[in-house]
Amino acid sequence: MPNRRYIFSSESVTEGHPDKVCDTISDSILDACLEQDRNSRVACETLAKSNLVVIAGEITTRADFDYPKVVRQAIEEIGYTDPHALFNHKTCQILTALLRQSPDIAQGVDARRAEGKKTAEQGAGDQGLMFGYACTETPELMPAPIMYAHKLGRAMARARKLGYIDWLRPDAKTQVSVEYEGHRVLRIDAVVVSTMHSDDVKHRKIHETIVREIIHKTMPRHLLDKKTRYLVNPTGRFVVGGPEGDSGLTGRKIIVDSYGGMGRHGGGAFSGKDPSKVDRSAAYMGRYVAKNVVASGLATRCEIQFAYAIGFPEPVSLCVDTFGTGKVSDQKIEKAIREVFSFKPAAIIKQLNLLRPIYRKTTNYGHFGREDDLSTITWERRDKAKDLARAAGL
Repeated sequence: MPNRRYIFSSESVTEGHPDKVCDTISDSILDACLEQDRNSRVACETLAKSNLVVIAGEITTRADFDYPKVVRQAIEEIGYTDPHALFNHKTCQILTALLRQSPDIAQGVDARRAEGKKTAEQGAGDQGLMFGYACTETPELMPAPIMYAHKLGRAMARARKLGYIDWLRPDAKTQVSVEYEGHRVLRIDAVVVSTMHSDDVKHRKIHETIVREIIHKTMPRHLLDKKTRYLVNPTGRFVVGGPEGDSGLTGRKIIVDSYGGMGRHGGGAFSGKDPSKVDRSAAYMGRYVAKNVVASGLATRCEIQFAYAIGFPEPVSLCVDTFGTGKVSDQKIEKAIREVFSFKPAAIIKQLNLLRPIYRKTTNYGHFGREDDLSTITWERRDKAKDLARAAGL
């Protein structure tokens, strides 16, 4: 039923969540490589547990820097600085297991001829499929549940770092359940916040403060009503958190990073990967294309999927779905997309200006829907909307 009522939920996590600690470290190492060598090939993954951090992967770079120092700076910026805590930036142990990129992969990515390679162009760094998504539910052209969940997380991080809620600690999760009628947002049905806190604060104060200072000051008030439920630290206590409370791993929050489950995901993680890896760069391109389709007025909801073969520059498939909201057919929109955009890895990197140390800024609170710095987060620009509309005959 197109106008049925239903509730859809999405979650976010703060930078102090164990998985996000690892994403932050991996992206910090990537940026450190790109600062000195824009042609660095980086695939860095991090594991964190208790007082141990392990960085592993494949890195080919001319950059020369102190890897443990970058790790400690990242942990310090997140806020794990208490010298009495098991996990902190000064005393954590750091192990490294890093090798150069496999030469077999490198010959597929490099823009040169090789035996068995069909072209001399830069090829995709791996096979895989990527999705891009956009809709008109929020000003950022993102699904409402994930955008609101991210905004709650950012608000708590600001409150913690500025010190006006001094008992907050870095690890937290947020979740927002939105009631819809068809594609129309009606109200917020439930807000869940679980936040790490100091040992000396009572649960009642945590609940009252989070509802008053975070939820009510962050969520659109017209979407909150008397039936909206607020679940704050529903276990009653959250003192042990971060890598002390749970293990963390790079790339384990891919739905948080993208569309909160509203748009599909191809399965590839983003953090710690340089833009020759289409898991990251092509997913950014997908968002760029879908957002411009919606911004152009061609549709109010758009999802695009494309897929690659390792070492080959052109995508092996491209599919557009506007869920019946298109002003012209999906076939016409797909034709316009092919006319306006190139999906070759080298073209994506050039068009979005991705060979820069920008990735630490993308790690937390979603890689999409960020319009605060369009010179950095170039895939959020709407600069191709008019070209798309013209190409589709709108």
